[in-house]
Amino acid sequence: MATLWIFLVSVAWVYGDTKMRISQDQLSFIRRPNRTVHISCKLSGVPLENAIVHWYQQKNGEPLRRILYGSTKNSKDNKLNPRLEAYRKGGTFNLIINNVVKSDEAIYYCACWDSSGWIKIFAEGTQLVVIPSDRSYGPGYYPKPTIFQPSAAEISLHKAGTHICLLEKFFPDVIKVYWKEKNGNTVLESQQGNTMKTDDTYMKFSWLTVSEESMNKEHKCIVKHEHNKVDQEILFPAIKKEAATNHIREVYLEDKSDMLQLQLINTSAYYTYLLLLLKSLAYFAVISFCLVRRTAACGHGKSS
Repeated sequence: MATLWIFLVSVAWVYGDTKMRISQDQLSFIRRPNRTVHISCKLSGVPLENAIVHWYQQKNGEPLRRILYGSTKNSKDNKLNPRLEAYRKGGTFNLIINNVVKSDEAIYYCACWDSSGWIKIFAEGTQLVVIPSDRSYGPGYYPKPTIFQPSAAEISLHKAGTHICLLEKFFPDVIKVYWKEKNGNTVLESQQGNTMKTDDTYMKFSWLTVSEESMNKEHKCIVKHEHNKVDQEILFPAIKKEAATNHIREVYLEDKSDMLQLQLINTSAYYTYLLLLLKSLAYFAVISFCLVRRTAACGHGKSS
């Protein structure tokens, strides 16, 4: 269902009123029961005095449901939740949920009709996470990064390098990761792993494959999370192709040296085994000769 609405948002951005902009900057909010949460929505490109903003709630596994709508002067709801309020300050519209309860956990979207009146444009959504009263997930639960740089073998064989960004021990699981060149503004195509739970926190992988033409550029992994006051930027250095080639050459020489050493060991073992075998044959010949002489002597004594 979430994928469907992301698609609808994309369609609305393409075909809707290009002057109108609606956004939700906050990915998530953590709240304990009986607290209050303010979810904001920024609107621009339309006359704000008569703007009507619609608020939707989507719980996990359930369809999207409108919970509140109206102009800045008159908000209306379905009267099913009297704890909801709305207000505007400048170009920011706010949804207030008072006395939060566990069943309020959901993603909340704001939306507005474009100037044609045919297309409703949705913002990205903000997730509300309600935790038990005795639990605490403060600022220390931001994503902790570990970086992995491309291997020399990958660079040499595939003429490309993969930057891997591992993010660990964060809460909640709502996170956005994207990549850019260090001094660039364009979001690069990257891959995202699933967000996985580890004990009471979460972890996530993201990786960027850098082509040979871009190896001399620095890149950055940008992380957006509730506990990051500003977007976290993790810098990856440029990939050094010459160093990688030299490393491959050193590894090859080491392997060649090891192979020669192994051949010498095998040759020594072969000759040692051959020498022991010859000694064994010599001992066998001596013992056999002694036994033959003894048998002959005994037979001569009996005949006489």
